[in-house]
Amino acid sequence: MNSIKNIVGVLIVSGVVISCKVQKYEQPTIDLPETFRIEINTADNGENIATIGYKDFFKDSLLVTLIDKAMLKNNDLLVATKQIESASLAYNQSKWGNVPVVSATIANANISRPSDNSMNGIMASQFMGSKYIEDYSSSINISWEADIWGKIKGRKEQALSEYLKTHEAAKAIKTQLVASVVQGYYNLLMLDLQLEITKSNLNYADNTLQFLNKQLEVGLITSLAVQQQEIVKDQILKSIPAIESSIVVQENALSILTGSMPDKIERNKSLNNIQLPDNLASGIPTELLSYRPDIKNAELEIRRSFSAIKVAKANMYPALNITAQGGLNAFQASNWFNVPGSVFGMVTGAIAQPILNGKQLKTQYQQSQISSEQAEINFKQTVLKAVGEVSDALVQIQKLDEQQKIAEDLVSKSNNAVKQADVLFKYSSATYVEVIMAQTSKLQTELELASLKAQKLNAITLLYRSVGGGWQ
Repeated sequence: MNSIKNIVGVLIVSGVVISCKVQKYEQPTIDLPETFRIEINTADNGENIATIGYKDFFKDSLLVTLIDKAMLKNNDLLVATKQIESASLAYNQSKWGNVPVVSATIANANISRPSDNSMNGIMASQFMGSKYIEDYSSSINISWEADIWGKIKGRKEQALSEYLKTHEAAKAIKTQLVASVVQGYYNLLMLDLQLEITKSNLNYADNTLQFLNKQLEVGLITSLAVQQQEIVKDQILKSIPAIESSIVVQENALSILTGSMPDKIERNKSLNNIQLPDNLASGIPTELLSYRPDIKNAELEIRRSFSAIKVAKANMYPALNITAQGGLNAFQASNWFNVPGSVFGMVTGAIAQPILNGKQLKTQYQQSQISSEQAEINFKQTVLKAVGEVSDALVQIQKLDEQQKIAEDLVSKSNNAVKQADVLFKYSSATYVEVIMAQTSKLQTELELASLKAQKLNAITLLYRSVGGGWQ
């Protein structure tokens, strides 16, 4: 007994010493810049938009309703929620690692007929007067492993990291879902505006064609002018079904994102009436470590791999297992529950040290170290990608704003050009070709302006997602 106590004491002291030597987790250091490469004007308060919920960031009530619906019914998000529930169960189970394992054998009856020439057969005949050996038992078995090296604690830390990772994964899905719904909604408004512009230009082309037909009747122009205008009108007419098809496709995509069957999407605003967010403050790069779910997920993977190293290392050290068994045992069924005669008990303590295991334990330890190094590299790459995404969104917003101002000026000039061409053509100071060119230019610039407005709104949405907003 004293020897066992000495061995256990040595193991505990050794465990404390080794545990003190185990390196504690520290977040990998990354040399981040103080600011993003591109900066844009922001509101006076400078609040990072990552901290603003989507209900406050986006001003369109119908859009917010769509996002709310997606948050409740999107199937990808529902799957992520179920993954959280599963990881939660695994984490709760890991808390029982230090609790002894208890099992019970309610009833075990064993009857065997050994050979007459065997030792068991001879002894049964001599001492029991029977050729059959009977054994009846009921028992409770208890097994417990002392967590000297922190193996069980390491498994618990792994389970916790996996559980937290599912939360961050769900947040990442939410940020992407918000961005997808918003961008789909803005694209739908863009298509609505382009359809409106196209129909307006079709009406103008039709009026021009009627005017040319009247001039043809009085002999002021040739049929070539009428034919050219008919081609222009048909080209505009041809684009309408394509836009209408794109509208239906976009509505279907939005319906699927919101977990609904494909149907019409309600909207009551024009793209020209969308209110831009008051604040576009992107914060500083270091804040991405706190707000980006994918970065936090990558760091949790480092934590998990760090715990895996501790578990793999602990597997290489001796394990102290204590087992106990007690219950009832008898060679005759009539004495099975004879108390205290059939009562038995046993307590065993064992120290097991792996010696030769095909180098599996050492290989597992080395592989866990490599996995930890991979996780750290992936973490750094995720941070780099995040900084790049924010910088990309900022430059897109800046340059699209410049393009939009130029496009608005072009639309104004093209509208004036069409009016002047009409007046000059009526007084024979311009040709029908100049009228057609002015009309075609007007349609093209108006469609491009609508596209640029949608692109700018989508870039703002991309910035919101890139800084980690939308999951609150």
